[in-house]
Amino acid sequence: MKTNTLKYLVLCGIAGASTVFAQDMRNNLNRSLFADQKATQVGDAVTVLILESTSAVNDAKTETSRGSDISLSANATLPSGSGKSVSGGVGTGNQFKGEGSTSNRGSVRAKISAQVDSVLANGNVIINGSRSITINGEEQILKISGIVRPSDIMPDNSVYSFNIADAKIMLQGEGSLTKVQEPGWLTKIFHWLF
Repeated sequence: MKTNTLKYLVLCGIAGASTVFAQDMRNNLNRSLFADQKATQVGDAVTVLILESTSAVNDAKTETSRGSDISLSANATLPSGSGKSVSGGVGTGNQFKGEGSTSNRGSVRAKISAQVDSVLANGNVIINGSRSITINGEEQILKISGIVRPSDIMPDNSVYSFNIADAKIMLQGEGSLTKVQEPGWLTKIFHWLF
C-alpha cells in the first residue's frame, strides 16, 4: 500500500513538473526546425553592418547680358548760311555673371548590434541599437534605428544598413578633442552679430 502511494506521488510529481516546464508550441509556430533562426521576435538581437558612403556635387553657372543704344542726330541750317550740327547719344548696358559649386562626401563603416523593439502587423521589425566607446576621455556614440524586413536578414542574423527603411544613423563625439575643434564663445557671439 505504501509502495503504491509512493509510486502515485512520484508520478504526480513528474506530471506536475512537466506541466510547469512544458513548452508552448504556439510560440514556435513561425520558426522552422530546418532554417536559421532570424531576429523576428521582440527582444531578439540582430547585427547591423553599416556601410554608408555618400557623395554629392552641385554646379551652377549663370550668365545674363542686356544692352540698348539710343542715338539722335540732326542738322540745321541757319539763315546766315552757317550750318550747325547737333547730335546726341544714350547707351545703357547690364551684365551679370554668377558661378557656384558645392561638394559633399561622407563615409561610415561600422558593425553594431541592435535589438528588436516591436513587430509590425506585416511582419517587419523595428530595431534600435547604440554603442558608446570611450578612449582617453573622448567618447564616440553610434546609434541606429529603423525598419527591417525579415527577408533582408541574412542567415548569420545580420543585415546591411542600406536594407533598413527609415534608417537613422547617428555618429557623434564628445570630449576634449571635440571641444577644441569648436569655436569659442566670443567667436560665436561675433558670428551671431555679423
